[in-house]
Amino acid sequence: MGKLFIELLIFIGSGSDNMMGKNQPILVLSEDVEREQGKEAQKNNIAAAKSLADSVKATFGPKGMDKMVVGNMGDVTITNDGVTMLKEMDIEHPAAKMVVEVAESQEDECGDGTTSAVVIAGELLKRAEEMIENDIHPTTIAKGYRLASERASDVLAKMRVKVDTDDDDILKNIAVTAMTGKAVDMDKDYLAEMAVRAVKAVADEIDGSYHIDIDDIKVVKKAGGSVSATELVDGVILDKERLHENMPREIKDTKIALIGIPLEVKETETNAEVTITDTQQMQNFIDQEERSIKDMVNKIKNVGANVVLCQKGIDDLAQHYLAKEGIMALRRVKKSDMKKLARATGAGIVASLNDMCIDDLGKAESVSERFIAGSHMAVIQGTEEGKSVSLLLRGGSEHVVDELERALEDALKVIAVTLEDRYIVPGGGAAEIEILCALEDYAGKIEGREQLAVKNFSKALASIPRALANNAGMDGMDVLMELRAMHEKDGLKNHGVNIDNGEFKDMMEMNIYEPLRVKEQAIRSASELAEMVLMIDDVIAAKGGEDEERSPPAAQPGGMGGMPPGMM
Repeated sequence: MGKLFIELLIFIGSGSDNMMGKNQPILVLSEDVEREQGKEAQKNNIAAAKSLADSVKATFGPKGMDKMVVGNMGDVTITNDGVTMLKEMDIEHPAAKMVVEVAESQEDECGDGTTSAVVIAGELLKRAEEMIENDIHPTTIAKGYRLASERASDVLAKMRVKVDTDDDDILKNIAVTAMTGKAVDMDKDYLAEMAVRAVKAVADEIDGSYHIDIDDIKVVKKAGGSVSATELVDGVILDKERLHENMPREIKDTKIALIGIPLEVKETETNAEVTITDTQQMQNFIDQEERSIKDMVNKIKNVGANVVLCQKGIDDLAQHYLAKEGIMALRRVKKSDMKKLARATGAGIVASLNDMCIDDLGKAESVSERFIAGSHMAVIQGTEEGKSVSLLLRGGSEHVVDELERALEDALKVIAVTLEDRYIVPGGGAAEIEILCALEDYAGKIEGREQLAVKNFSKALASIPRALANNAGMDGMDVLMELRAMHEKDGLKNHGVNIDNGEFKDMMEMNIYEPLRVKEQAIRSASELAEMVLMIDDVIAAKGGEDEERSPPAAQPGGMGGMPPGMM
């Protein structure tokens, strides 16, 4: 039966060819779809990823250069933060977008190491392209990279040093390392100390382990002044001002009510018309509204609140009565800020004034209105729970303040990661060189072509110390050779390059180190990206109608390796 079925298929196929007179192509894809296959697709994807890696390589390290990215609307971003630059760039190529995703995931997970991840990924793909040209199959390369990545994690585990979470000097040095090379380099010591205090203020210690949510640290930016005027406030800063001039500017020993509903006359849920025939009815109508507003204020007063922070609006009449009772009020407070305030003051967010009680009130030492950089701001200090703090960032211009925010965000995250994991590894290229030496020994024990991939993985890691040296005006190859000799012959596994003076020293003794998670995640994510790109041998892309009209054809200048319009 099986044989008969096969013969029948052959007969039908032959008959079709005979009837048509020739073999007709079967069109599976639409004519609007462009396709790339095999090595050509791999080359184009690798080229896109490498170009992004090359664009951020010059920003790497303490002596890295800044980039200016100008948006479509003329907005300017000046930064040497890798992930910020990649986010601001208008990237369309799908493989390049994968690189950006790796940088973003590194930022979310660790806060630092984004440029390292992108540079290593670009170098891995560059080495892979050379191996593909020598007829080494992508699956073999991917397997070798996977083995090398696992081995690198083992080497880092042996190099790691446990941190005492009470040692603020180590935490400060980690923050300094993360901020070195940023626009705020001159004030990094002061900012690092502030960052350590901020993270520890919001840290929750449960069963001997720290759990930290960086969102509990509120960041407020105000251009004007100098970076050294940046301050840490034990509490929450709100970019709001008191609603009525008769309200007190400062209140001590505060009882704070967080109200999630509007302090206004409630509108009816149904459409209705009210006919007023004389002035008395009109007056009664107004009096009833006034009594409703006054009743709301009395409920707030009766529970003992002297500060009202409302997520919604507050009626003008309500403002008048609140001021008359000596209650400070702010309106339209962000939902995220309401949550921070609830955590910091111990208050409950009230959804109904009828159910509000004294237990719903939060406590703080003071609430005051301050005039900062031309605007009024409310500062809630000395909160009872103390689980929320604010950073007021100052700088000479908006660009300086924005870069200060990015630098402090990196510092806060690396401190949080260190407190959670409690392990660090040396910086200055020491970890990469130690892994390089270990991988070259490991490659000799592997049979098959995977050992070539492992060797090339080690060479890719050498791009980190080389980039550090090149960006500092040193000879990257000389630095690389010197460090390799120290690690291989002398066993100085913690030795790296001091960019400031060109000396080779123990990075741990010089207080140059990074969280283990930052280094481990950067290598792992770079390897995973390279493996994913290598396994793509077919790119099927539909042409977009609007993009098709405005973009140059792939064969003309401006197209990238035959990619369809809109994917440049």
